[in-house]
Amino acid sequence: MALRWIVLVVYLLLMIGIGVYYKKKSESVNDFVLGGRTIGPWFTAFAYGTSYFSAVIFVGYAGKFGWSYGVAATWVGIGNAIIGSLLAWVVLGKRTRIMTKHIEAKTMPEFFEKRYNSKGLKVFSAIIVFVFLIPYTASVYNGLSRLFEKGFGIPYKYCILGMAVFTAIYVILGGYKATALNDFIQGIIMLVGIAAVVLAVLDENGGLSKSLELMGQQPDAKGNTQTLNSLFGPDPINLVGVVILTSLGTWGLPQMVQKFYAIKDDKAIKTGTVVSTVFAIVVAGGCYFLGGFGKLFMDADPKTGNPVEGFDAIVPHMMEKLPTLLFGVVIVLVLSASMSTLSSLVLTSSSSLTIDLIKPLSKNMDEKKELKTMRALIAMFLIISVVLAVITLENPQTVISTLMSISWGALAGAFLAPFMYGLFWKGVTKAAVVTSFICGIGITTVHMCLYTLKWGNLDLPQSIGGLSLASPINAGAFAMIFGLIIVPVVSIFTRQKPEDKELTEKVFECYGKEESASALSSEE
Repeated sequence: MALRWIVLVVYLLLMIGIGVYYKKKSESVNDFVLGGRTIGPWFTAFAYGTSYFSAVIFVGYAGKFGWSYGVAATWVGIGNAIIGSLLAWVVLGKRTRIMTKHIEAKTMPEFFEKRYNSKGLKVFSAIIVFVFLIPYTASVYNGLSRLFEKGFGIPYKYCILGMAVFTAIYVILGGYKATALNDFIQGIIMLVGIAAVVLAVLDENGGLSKSLELMGQQPDAKGNTQTLNSLFGPDPINLVGVVILTSLGTWGLPQMVQKFYAIKDDKAIKTGTVVSTVFAIVVAGGCYFLGGFGKLFMDADPKTGNPVEGFDAIVPHMMEKLPTLLFGVVIVLVLSASMSTLSSLVLTSSSSLTIDLIKPLSKNMDEKKELKTMRALIAMFLIISVVLAVITLENPQTVISTLMSISWGALAGAFLAPFMYGLFWKGVTKAAVVTSFICGIGITTVHMCLYTLKWGNLDLPQSIGGLSLASPINAGAFAMIFGLIIVPVVSIFTRQKPEDKELTEKVFECYGKEESASALSSEE
């Protein structure tokens, strides 16, 4: 226990030290939010990866989906690497960097305002960001606190509070630059830690082949054996929904795509693409592969077939059997993943509120006041998230994957299509963007009220053709796909105003200028 505390204290002091170091280097809004748009490829790639994967993945998703799909849950990690990292960087990276720099957008709501010539879109999207990042933040607290309870015997309320305080300190002090350096350090810890943990867990059951053999003897939800160690698992249809939500979802999440705003140049994007993809293969692939063996470590309730201590207790239970030093590494690993995600979430939320909502209403807000407001909002956002995390933890029906699914479904369902199409197609209309916002939030919220909260106690169908209708994950995946369809359809049947067309032409000039600058640079 003493060794665990030493590892934890050293790590936390290092994080705070980085925040203090970067305090004087983050005196402008551009530095605080985007690191002056000078962040290199390795830092950006690790910032992207560590914001992507947190305690939600390691504790919540890996445990729940490993239990449901067995070793086939590894496909989720592969999807995260190929769709959520590789293709996201290839498709969005360069164009996002060029256009956001050209129109001087620091946040996603500001992008919507300047790309579509609408202050209303900025306000609407800023509210969406603030509201729906809160349940995601709560799910991060939730995952970490469960592991800390197992490792240190500390009540989860104190874990949540302590984590919020330490995150607030280094983000408020150092802004994006401190976050990027911390993410780099945290990413290295995650890479080493995941590899070590996977090997240790497999060794508990005699290695890989023996572990797979034992998984084949475990019954799935329908009582069948030899499915949880198969290539596609017992339920490939609903597994696809998980892959879509957790992989394609990153394309529309403000805390993820804003990493592309800050990257230095095109060369950095090429390097970052490779680094980010490799990082995702190791971390996400390792997490879901690890979770696939959860049934070997926890008994099922004979009545429900669910784990006796709940889905969120599976991975912490697996970790209990690790050697002391390795358990200390796991604690730091999950803390690293969680604090990096938290820092990204609070920075995204506070910057959106300040830049997109508060500053336009304040006539005399200079840069110093803007920074003070942003730092104050970071604290407020963390407090609200802490309260929600405590409430949800005390409700045994709430699981981490549900909170994250609601958040990702609403945000990506609303933003993915208008953001991505907006980078490539001049024909997207304001009406189409508004429609996407309403549909993304509407689908997720209505589903949450009817299925998760069970308002009205209606006798609703639970599945159709094997596809779970009750799953918030499938609802989120549907919201994203629906947005990709509805935006071009509405754009075709609605018109742009002449002034909007003129502004769009000016916005898209950025690509021509960039190509000319690249050609000139090559000749030199």
